[in-house]
Amino acid sequence: MNNHAPSVLLVDDEAQIRRFLRAGFEMDGFNVQDAENGSEGIKNATMRPPDLIILDLALPDVDGSEVLARLRAWSNVPVIVLSVRSNEDEKVKLLQLGADDYVVKPFGMAELLARSRAAIRRHTRNQSGDPVVSLGRLSVDLANRSVFVDGERLSLTRKEFRLLQILAQHAGNVVTHSQLLNEIWGTGHDQDSHYLRIFVRKLRQKIEVDPTKPKLLLTELGVGYRLSTDESVKTTQH
Repeated sequence: MNNHAPSVLLVDDEAQIRRFLRAGFEMDGFNVQDAENGSEGIKNATMRPPDLIILDLALPDVDGSEVLARLRAWSNVPVIVLSVRSNEDEKVKLLQLGADDYVVKPFGMAELLARSRAAIRRHTRNQSGDPVVSLGRLSVDLANRSVFVDGERLSLTRKEFRLLQILAQHAGNVVTHSQLLNEIWGTGHDQDSHYLRIFVRKLRQKIEVDPTKPKLLLTELGVGYRLSTDESVKTTQH
């Protein structure tokens, strides 16, 4: 075992899925442990804290959302939820419970690995207090409130910067509409998602090569937005 490699805990009751995930993560250089139910997953996370948890929702002993809630009572380890359920309300609920990302089955291993690396990078950056988020041609200096594209400083309004700041702090992970609205406009604006669409459109005009085909600021339909840390990860955009 490589003690310097990131570690992942796989919590899924299907042995075939665990084998598939184990093979993919081990090939990508991860140390892997697994659990076949929620209770075992919580125990493993306590005894051998991982750098990342991949959590299936449909567990035999306790629902994955309950496992997530228990984990968040004491741990901020990145958690990516797996589910066959693609209901947008459920995605939002899980993200609000503290999930870092949500992947619907069936999924591509390359996408899951990219999202896993992004979740770990964000967590590491938050732990270390690194103020600069670099995403290809885009660089966001959180401390100095400055943004550069291809080395050229951008002029952003206060709300444009705040939107980009929040997304940069969660780079690679989705941020829900309600989270963004509450952070930027305050409580009472949960239903005003048209505000976000306007500001996202303005930001894309400033940071994207082609704003009609965004590669950096991506939309998760019905859920929220994310700043991509890997342009190979495909998603749907407005």
